[in-house]
Amino acid sequence: MFSEMDLDIQVSKLKLLKANHTSQIYRLEDNITKNYPKQIKNLEERIEGLKADIALYQARKPADKDVFSMTVGGVTYAERKEAGAALIAACKDMKQANKAVPVGEYLGMQMSVTFDSFDRKFTLSLKGKISHSVEVGSDAVGNITRIGNALEGMEAKLAEAETKLETVKQQLATAKEEVTKPFAQEEELRVKLERLTELNALLNMDEKGDDVLDVDEDAPKKDENSVGDGDPDGTGERGGEGDEPGDEGVAPVEEEVEMDAESDEPQHGTAQEVKTPAPEPLSARADESHGVKSLKERLAEKRAVVDARESFRPKPTQELPKAVNQTL
Repeated sequence: MFSEMDLDIQVSKLKLLKANHTSQIYRLEDNITKNYPKQIKNLEERIEGLKADIALYQARKPADKDVFSMTVGGVTYAERKEAGAALIAACKDMKQANKAVPVGEYLGMQMSVTFDSFDRKFTLSLKGKISHSVEVGSDAVGNITRIGNALEGMEAKLAEAETKLETVKQQLATAKEEVTKPFAQEEELRVKLERLTELNALLNMDEKGDDVLDVDEDAPKKDENSVGDGDPDGTGERGGEGDEPGDEGVAPVEEEVEMDAESDEPQHGTAQEVKTPAPEPLSARADESHGVKSLKERLAEKRAVVDARESFRPKPTQELPKAVNQTL
């Protein structure tokens, strides 16, 4: 029993490992068909947009750092502080949240402002080939500085995007290899599962055998020395005719009495099976009438014998023969 329980635990663990392996295969298939291709496409578009915007920024960037030009609300500002203040004023004039509102242009890129009602903040977006976001604060000069840093940081973002693209491509190749690998412990699971099935079958057979034994022990046992029905002498042989089941309620047949015509003594015959007599023909009835006449003759002879015996006894009266005659 301990071996069977231990084997059952091992099989359960292997089944769990196989289920995890199957789930992993499903995830890999989703990554191969959906996730990785989508990530690769987005990264490639981002890299292409960064390269285009970097080229635009490099072409429009003033050689002298002191030179500055930004258009806000249709007005071109040469001072960073004034341009920053104009951006803050444009944000305050916004009447709709979560919607981009164009506010100006800087180095060939279009600027728009959006108020995020969830985070309660304003975001400035500079769009060339792709968009670059900057948070708008309460410091006018600081806003212009953050915009410059975002544009200068496009080189680093490009390198990061290119590295990530290579990583995703490698993950895709690895996933295509892993998805074809079977469960490493498949053979071990098969062997142990077959063994467990055999043990369970043996246990079920033992349980059924115990149930049969219990039923046999509970059943009433027949006494071998008891006399069976139809064997009153205990010899094992059944009785002759008339001992069939259902004859117990038949009363014994009385012996038939025959009158011997010569001896005038009744003859006892053997018991005969009672049968329903068939209708007698007319000839039998005629014989019956002759039988009645013969009986009268025998009775007359019997009376003569009695009269002879009585003649030797004293007769108190002369009427005795008459009484005897009447009695007979």
